[in-house]
Amino acid sequence: MTLLALSHACVDVYQGAIAALVPYFVSERAYTYAAASGIVLAASLLSSVVQPLFGALTDKWAMPWLLPVSTVVGGAGVAFAGVGGNYLVTLVVVAVSGIGVAAYHPEAARVARQASRGSHAAMSWFSLGGNVGFATAPLLVSAVVATGGLRASPLLVVPALAGAVLCVAALRGVRARDAAASEGQAAGPAAEDDWPSFLKLSGAVVCRSIVFTGLSTFIALYVRERTGGGEVSGTVALFVLYLGGAIGTVAGGRLASRYGRLPVVRWSYALTVLAVAGVVLVPGPPLYVFVVLTSAGLYVPFSLHITLGQDYLPRRMGTASGVTLGLTVSIGGLASPLIGAVADAASLRTALAPLIVLPALGWLLLRTLREPGAGAADGT
Repeated sequence: MTLLALSHACVDVYQGAIAALVPYFVSERAYTYAAASGIVLAASLLSSVVQPLFGALTDKWAMPWLLPVSTVVGGAGVAFAGVGGNYLVTLVVVAVSGIGVAAYHPEAARVARQASRGSHAAMSWFSLGGNVGFATAPLLVSAVVATGGLRASPLLVVPALAGAVLCVAALRGVRARDAAASEGQAAGPAAEDDWPSFLKLSGAVVCRSIVFTGLSTFIALYVRERTGGGEVSGTVALFVLYLGGAIGTVAGGRLASRYGRLPVVRWSYALTVLAVAGVVLVPGPPLYVFVVLTSAGLYVPFSLHITLGQDYLPRRMGTASGVTLGLTVSIGGLASPLIGAVADAASLRTALAPLIVLPALGWLLLRTLREPGAGAADGT
């Protein structure tokens, strides 16, 4: 699980890197908000469509080789995003990165569930790896691009190469352990799939995704605008948004083991409503407090979405992982151009205000769900 979590961190650096590059595209290439958010869309559009497809494939065939290959592809796309100034080429290479990231997550979630033996806490550590990757992306991008400009972006391929090595090592460990554990054991029949509950959960994940992606795309620019700070103030806000998630993800697994997954997820969505309102409405340095609260509200349910989805669709865990992880990190990008267009026409504050409502909608969808019965993890 440690190797899988570290490889997850190396992959999800490239999820956070796209948003972290946005301010530099605006400053160095004079992109409008809408044009810059179109780059986020390029990474998200194919990822959100392709990821469930990869999930369906992993339900039929185990494809562990996807982990190292997709890691390298995801890193290579971002590495070339800053080379040259052609907007179309930038869209294409970022889209390729999105496909690589999409290919990684369903199979990685399946292998992680296999390695964790259904533990909420263990899956939260796997998710933590991805969130740490998100959190370090702004610092990594800032260190590389702030010193060498966008043309230094090929250096960003280094985490992908490290991640590929970690994937290979993790797969060897899982294969050896399961070969020993499976001797003399027979698998029992899987429980029935609960599609209505899974679709409600997916709707809540969509709401969470739009809020998270909208904020991660524009929070750096918005905080600079609201606090009067420079690029550092924006980078710090983005880092805080991601880093708070690292704490929230681990807390989510532990809280779920004590109080149950659905109560924890519902309370997280309720907290997010108030926290996002603070981000949008509170001026000056106190805004950072609400960024922290928003991060906690968005990230506490992160790993719980995955295990709930897998338990609602026990016969299609790859599909469940592809949809929950894919929607969580990609479909929000589909709304980014709309947010950017409103920001260009009015202001960033006006564009971000609708994000307050979405967690409330997600809470309404979640309140009718019941804990999965047969096949639900016991959190031990």
